[in-house]
Amino acid sequence: MSFDDLRDFVRALESDRDLRRVRVPVDPHLEVAEIVTRVVRDGGPGLVFERPTRGSMPLAINLFGTERRMAKALGVDRLDEHGERIAALLTPEVPHGFAGLRDAFAKLGDLRGVPPRKVRTAPCQETVLRGADVDLDLLPGIQAWPDDGGVFLNFGLTHTKHPETGARNLGMYRLQQHDRRTVGMHWQIHKDSNAHHAVAERRGERLPVAIAFGCPPHVTYAASAPLPAEIDEYLFAGFLARQRVELVDCVSVPLQVPANAQVVLEGWLEPGQRLPEGPFGDHTGFYTPIEPFPALTVDVMTMAKDPLFQTVVVGRPPQEDGPIGKATERIFLPLIKLTVPEIVDYDLPVEGVFHNCVIVSIRKRFPKHAQKVMNALWGAGLLSLAKCIVVVDEDCDVHDYRDVAWRAFGNTDWTHDLLHTIGPIDHLDHGSYTQFWGGKIGIDATAKLPTEGYTRGWPPMIVADPAVAERVSKRWKEYGL
Repeated sequence: MSFDDLRDFVRALESDRDLRRVRVPVDPHLEVAEIVTRVVRDGGPGLVFERPTRGSMPLAINLFGTERRMAKALGVDRLDEHGERIAALLTPEVPHGFAGLRDAFAKLGDLRGVPPRKVRTAPCQETVLRGADVDLDLLPGIQAWPDDGGVFLNFGLTHTKHPETGARNLGMYRLQQHDRRTVGMHWQIHKDSNAHHAVAERRGERLPVAIAFGCPPHVTYAASAPLPAEIDEYLFAGFLARQRVELVDCVSVPLQVPANAQVVLEGWLEPGQRLPEGPFGDHTGFYTPIEPFPALTVDVMTMAKDPLFQTVVVGRPPQEDGPIGKATERIFLPLIKLTVPEIVDYDLPVEGVFHNCVIVSIRKRFPKHAQKVMNALWGAGLLSLAKCIVVVDEDCDVHDYRDVAWRAFGNTDWTHDLLHTIGPIDHLDHGSYTQFWGGKIGIDATAKLPTEGYTRGWPPMIVADPAVAERVSKRWKEYGL
């Protein structure tokens, strides 16, 4: 089941008794974040704050805060289901590389009718504010942490297009509200919208931007997905929902946005225009510093009737972005296998904020196979930002951190089983001595081969007798334990 809009999803969660409405006034300055952080850590429900003391509309948050809700948002029972659909799409004729994947998605679109569809009128444009009437204070934007630089409008879906090719990009970047009509665009050096802006500035041109809030859940997720630039996010969203996404032309810029969004901001980025952005308490659990970033003047603000504003608290895990990252982990496993076919499974620990650590299991076939996989992952898309890769054998459950730790601590000789290198790291990483690049480490926790120089003979692992284990299981209640 897919959801046509955000309110549809909220009603479904409410029907499941997995959403609570907070009917007393709550302050978006720090108080919302304190409440949400406690609810997330308890595995609690999605929330709608009906009377935030800032803004003119209710605030929805923590809607994706558990893996169960995240799966529901994407219309499945398990997050792996969409990955399995992609795996089926890639066989029996496995496409080569991301270009082949793009062709496969295009083929799927032809077969299932999932490319986006343009509509002439849309709920997101029932109210239109222009020029001096634009007021970002109508939005219940939050300040999550005491030293944040101000109010941040998180969960906005930023639309841009390449000035030369016209290819669009849909991304999710943090947005600092500077005043009633200005937002800072924190797009990092590895992001496609940053590339679009760089081309526009080189040409001396301004860049059209549209930011949509409160979109259908599958669209919001697609904006966060690490898709290759060749794959349209709206085609991917249609694939997830099994139906075409409806888009409408913006009022003042040559872009399209989801027809069922709740709020849309439109404007132009002028060449060279920057404002200090930050500090911001980020998903690393630390504040990112003040840096100059492009600042967008909002010319037009459109809204649905009685809009519902959706946002997210970002901070030290666990937070709502954890299940979003887990969805990406499971959905994109077939693509990782496409690049590195010996991979069995992988896990991106939430505590590693999805780029500090990658655990991967492989079918080991030759000497230093683990090191080959490490280097392959460091060359694969955003996995290139991974700081630590732990490789284990295929019989290890990568999601069982006890099993992984037992192997990583016991199966390693640090003289032979470490791979140290230098490469790109995440823009937000605070541990590196320089920004954007730093040291990386790979840990080979696989069983070692004689051809790797291990001549002692790898010892057999202790495994219980399966017949006895089955017999004990059948009689377990008899033992009174």
